[in-house]
Amino acid sequence: MIGRFLSELRGRRIVGVRTAEGRVLVPPLEYDPATGEPVTGEYVEVGPAGTVTTWAYVQEPIDGHPLDRPFAWATIQLDGADTALVHAVDTDNPKLLRAGLRVWPVWRDRPTGHITDISHFAPEVTKIVSTVRAEYRLQAGGALRVFLGGVARGVFLGGRCETCDKVYVPYRMSCPECGSAIGDTLELPDTGTITTFAINNLPDPRAPEVPFVSAYILLDEADIPMIALIGGVPAHEVRQGMRVKAVWVPESERTASMANIRWFAPTGEPDVELS
Repeated sequence: MIGRFLSELRGRRIVGVRTAEGRVLVPPLEYDPATGEPVTGEYVEVGPAGTVTTWAYVQEPIDGHPLDRPFAWATIQLDGADTALVHAVDTDNPKLLRAGLRVWPVWRDRPTGHITDISHFAPEVTKIVSTVRAEYRLQAGGALRVFLGGVARGVFLGGRCETCDKVYVPYRMSCPECGSAIGDTLELPDTGTITTFAINNLPDPRAPEVPFVSAYILLDEADIPMIALIGGVPAHEVRQGMRVKAVWVPESERTASMANIRWFAPTGEPDVELS
C-alpha cells in the first residue's frame, strides 16, 4: 500500500485507497480503521489541493523540520479523500491559519518516491498585490468650470437667485435654498470680511508660514462665505470682522485653479461689526 503511494508521488500524484464502505483513505492503509475490514485495493487519485482541518504553528524551526522558516504542521483533507494527511504549510503569518484554509502542494524539483517529494503545502492565493499605477486627469465641469474660468482671469464669479435674492459664490446653476435656476454670472469684488477662522499649527505647503490661519471670508456683495488662507498678518492678530483682500499670483502663472489665490491679506480698513 505505502509502496504504491510513494511510487505515485514520484509522478507528482497523490492516491488513496477505497474501503468496502466507499471511503477513501489517504495515506492508503491495508485495513479500514473504522471496521477492521480489508480495503478493496482500488486506488483513487485525490487532490492535489486540500483543506486544513487542524494545525500547530512552529515559530522557531529546528534541525530536521521541513522548512527553515516559521511554518505550521497541519492535518489536510485532500479533495476527494475522507481522511487527513499531516504535512507542513508554509506561512509566516499564524493569523492566516484557520479551519477551512485551502492549500496546494509545492513539489520538489526531482521527486524520488518519498513523502518529502511534497516540499510543503502553500495557502491558496485569494489576493494579489500588484504595483499597478493608474493616472487620472480631473476636469471641472458645469458651474465649477465657469467659476474656475473666472478665477483664471482674476475675478470671483457668483450667481444671484431671483427668487431668494441671495448671491452665492462660487457660482452655481441652482439655488441651494429654494432650488430655482440661476442664470447669468455676477462678478464680485475680491475684498471681503472674515466671519470666523481657525489657527493651524501643522505644516501645509499652501500656507505662508506656521502657524497659519484658514478663514471663512464673506466677499463683498455675497451672501455666503468662502474658505481661504489668511496671510500678511501674524496668526494671533487675525480676528472676526477683519477686512481682507485676495492676493493673486502673477497673471502669467494662473490656471483654472484656486491656487491662483495665494491668500487673503488685511486691507487696513476698519473692522466690520458682525451681527
